[in-house]
Amino acid sequence: MKTLKIYILLFIATVTVAKAQFTKAELQVSGLTCSLCAKTTEKSLKALPFVGEIKTDLIRNVYVITFKNDVPVDFDQISKKVKGSGFFVNYLKPTFNFSNTTLADNAFTYGGDTYKVLNAEKPLSGEVSLMIVDKGFLPNSVSKKYLGKAAETAAPASGKVYHLAI
Repeated sequence: MKTLKIYILLFIATVTVAKAQFTKAELQVSGLTCSLCAKTTEKSLKALPFVGEIKTDLIRNVYVITFKNDVPVDFDQISKKVKGSGFFVNYLKPTFNFSNTTLADNAFTYGGDTYKVLNAEKPLSGEVSLMIVDKGFLPNSVSKKYLGKAAETAAPASGKVYHLAI
């Protein structure tokens, strides 16, 4: 009986984690001038442990990244990989599944990090595409526009605080 309870708890925890995560992201990179540049960046991004699949749109310089299930996503690593390839992130729009997540004071936590939604005016449900507005994920002038309106957020005990816009 005790073993059955443990299996039920593990199943519930697994289902909850699987549904409450970042599923994909649209990443636009600036500075790409040729298909070789795009291929180098794509290869660098594929090396990340949470990246499952990447589709590249060379006309728009956009990568559509699908994340692996149950592997926490580290957005700083995406930005570092792009910069390491010699380019810049123009925007990063991750999609989060809010089916099992509610916002508390317009914030939620995932993978040890805190995500603060700056302009959530109604409850979020299902898959929602958000945009990370922190430095390193947008041009500085655009980032300042969003973060200038954001209230100071207390630093969490662990992890990072990401600011998001819908």
